[in-house]
Order: sequence, then C-alpha cells, then structure tokens
Amino acid sequence: MKTTTRANHQIKAPELRVIGPEGESLGVLSLAEALAKAAQYGSDLIEISPTATPPVAKIMDYGKFQYEANKKQKQAKSKSHSTEVKSIQIKIGTGEHDLTLKAKKTSEWLKEGHRIKIDLFLSGRSKYMEYNFLKGRLERILHLISEPYKIADPVKKGPKGLSMIIERDK
Repeated sequence: MKTTTRANHQIKAPELRVIGPEGESLGVLSLAEALAKAAQYGSDLIEISPTATPPVAKIMDYGKFQYEANKKQKQAKSKSHSTEVKSIQIKIGTGEHDLTLKAKKTSEWLKEGHRIKIDLFLSGRSKYMEYNFLKGRLERILHLISEPYKIADPVKKGPKGLSMIIERDK
C-alpha cells in the first residue's frame, strides 16, 4: 500500500491548518501564506491529514518526514509475528529416544508460538490396525512435550495415517 503524500505545490486545498516546525499551531492559512511560511523556515509544507476540514499541513523537511514514515512502517512490520504450521512425522515403531528429540523440537516451536501438526505415518498393513492402538501411538509424543499446549485440532484419520494439531496454551 503506497500512499503519496502531497508536499508544497502539489497541495490543492485553498486553506490549510498549519503546524509549525516545532509542533506549534500557526492557525488556518491560505495555501500561498502557508507556502510563504514554509519558505521562511527553509522547509517544505507537507499535507499530513488531507481528509480533515480544513486539511492539516506541517512545515518540516520532506526527507525527514519520509524517513520517519519508513521507520514507523518497519517497526510495525517487525512487531507483527506470523505463525506457521510446523510438521513432525512419527511412525508406529519410532523409538523412545527419537520421540524425545522430536518432542524437544516441538517444545521449541511451541515456545516460538507456532502450531504443530503431528502426523503418525502409516504404511502397508499398519493402516488397518485398531484405531485406539494407533491413537495411543500418536499420543506417546504428547507426554514428552515440556511446554504447555492445547489440542487445536483433534486426532483425525487421513489417507496417510493419523494427524493432530497442537498449539501453545496461553
């Protein structure tokens, strides 16, 4: 979203509420008077709020204005955190040590705030084993996770096996 900020002679409003370089209000001035004041200060006239009645303009350096706008935008972008769904895959015969390592990684991801999809991969005949046994195999890893979590999506049977999604419990 790129918004163009009008400055100096790009401003079309006949009257402006002008703010001085120190933040003081200079009152409602005509466009010509406002441009003269800006020239007097050796700065630019920048339209801050074009939708106000009358529009608000500030006398300041245009480069400084752009720098501050970019800085605010970057700061807002850095504060937004996107969560993604990480995936862990286990099999029926996955050993305890491997499960411990996968649970440790899952705990790290939960701490970062990600959601984790845990898949119990079934191949061949194991697809037709008893559901409760398979569910128990999938839940073995849940007992090893050290971070507090909640089940976001319960155990579901899919074409490749069972899967569930967990997320950090606040």
